Amino acid sequence: MIQAKQDLLAALGEAIQELSPGAALTPAFESPKQASHGDYAITVAMQLARPLKKNPRELAEALVAALQRRPAFLTWVEALEIAGPGFINLRLKPAAKQAVVAEVLSAGAAFGDQPANGRHVMVEFVSANPTGPLHVGHARQAALGDAICSLFQTQGAQVTREFYYNDAGVQIATLANSTQMRLKGVKPGDAGWPEAAYNGDYIQDIADAFLRKETVKADDREFTASGDIEDLDGIRQFAVAYLRHEQDLDLQAFGLKFDNYFLESSVYAGGQLEKAVERIVASGKTYEEGGALWFKSTDYGDDKDRVMRKSEGGYTYFVPDVAYHVNKFERGYTKCINIQGTDHHGTIARVRGGLQAYSEATGLGIPQGFPDYVLHKMVTVMKGGEEVKISKRAGSYVTLRDLIDWTSRDAVRFFLISRKADTEFTFDVDLALKQNDENPVFYVQYAHARISSIIRNWGGDEATLAAADLSLLSAPTEAALMLKLADYPRVLSAAAEGLAPHDIAFYLRDLAAAFHSYYAAERVLDQAPALTQARIALLAATRQVLRNALAVLGVSAPQRMDREQPALETA
Repeated sequence: MIQAKQDLLAALGEAIQELSPGAALTPAFESPKQASHGDYAITVAMQLARPLKKNPRELAEALVAALQRRPAFLTWVEALEIAGPGFINLRLKPAAKQAVVAEVLSAGAAFGDQPANGRHVMVEFVSANPTGPLHVGHARQAALGDAICSLFQTQGAQVTREFYYNDAGVQIATLANSTQMRLKGVKPGDAGWPEAAYNGDYIQDIADAFLRKETVKADDREFTASGDIEDLDGIRQFAVAYLRHEQDLDLQAFGLKFDNYFLESSVYAGGQLEKAVERIVASGKTYEEGGALWFKSTDYGDDKDRVMRKSEGGYTYFVPDVAYHVNKFERGYTKCINIQGTDHHGTIARVRGGLQAYSEATGLGIPQGFPDYVLHKMVTVMKGGEEVKISKRAGSYVTLRDLIDWTSRDAVRFFLISRKADTEFTFDVDLALKQNDENPVFYVQYAHARISSIIRNWGGDEATLAAADLSLLSAPTEAALMLKLADYPRVLSAAAEGLAPHDIAFYLRDLAAAFHSYYAAERVLDQAPALTQARIALLAATRQVLRNALAVLGVSAPQRMDREQPALETA
């Protein structure tokens, strides 16, 4: 069916040009509001009516005539019907829908994927400073970022997952001081405990490991403790390495590995920050006032100009961000996506503006709107009907590890990707533990497991399914399921283009629902052998697409699952 749809879209494009030469319309099919209206809807006549100054229904009639002359429509289309003021409803021949089963079985895990295109994409996400465990906000970033990376990989891009963090600065100094206070026997609540210190139990864990002179190794560093409680720099380096190791363990539990770690300190050490400032000054987009250096960010859509260098010295935090993104672009990443909390919204205009000023001064060619941003709202955690706000280990927030320990990696990934990033989300731990249709991840995974069970019970050789007589798949629920399978490549490309991995979660629930409806309506086993084989082929294709889409979200596709049985009523 994928080939049939491509042929039909090409023919539609030819017909559009016949009616309106030079028209800049991209041929597309839409889904009818009601399934009874057909398989696809064409709205071209409505779109051409104004520029051509013609009645849309008359245009629809002309378009239908043009389409009916084209071989692809003769081959794949059963009927074209004009409705309303100029809509065209298209009904496919059964063979067009049935073809998708063979296409899925042939492509397997690659169904929906596009060939490599040489495009380099970087996605930067999580990017937590090593001052404590990863919290639920980082968990949402991890789910979003990893899924967006997978989406771009399905579209043929080479993707780099990057983690950026500050290994110096005020927060790291506070971490070192907090650890040193614990080493000296001072703890939260004591008279000498600083108000700004970190209070979580993990600080004592770091102090204890430091005294034991342990060696800690993270993905990007390794350090051995001296055990000297007066060695503040050694305490700082050990604490950073210790917490980076802890973060790595959190990410491993989440099933996520980064390709590169980038340190903010390297922007300073390599002279990149000073170079960025010099270039922006050279662009003519700065001025001195009150002893400070200001950037004319209002020239780039910001609501006010921003300080770059403070009057007392030192740069404001958006300046190293500009230098860092220049570095990204110079590394060859012309498409960069940052996953951050909505509290970063105010920095977007000034970072993009700084990059444009740099580009104007150097001719580097950084495109406008670089980088892209996906901003997410916070996550509320509910457990036992009450909001959970504090983790004893972290001291002030629920951690990523808490969510995984309370539920599962699959539940955390699926739940945190199941809503648009810019909407607030409530993670219901009790719902994530349910083994019934109320739990969305269970609902989808159970569809995969149920299909696997049916195929095991069938007991045949799956290699024979390629020869199944797909013309026997004529039931309405079969047609609906096949149309849903055929929509997967479009959903993938649209989700990647729109940076919208939640669309994959929505699709999975729709596909699982289409399967459950089909299974409730039609018997698969104990039919005539040819019909059983055809229906097993359809189920195998459905299982494959479920598995492919779950893989994009980093969620497993179980072969077996137990389902909660409803409690029996007692007299």
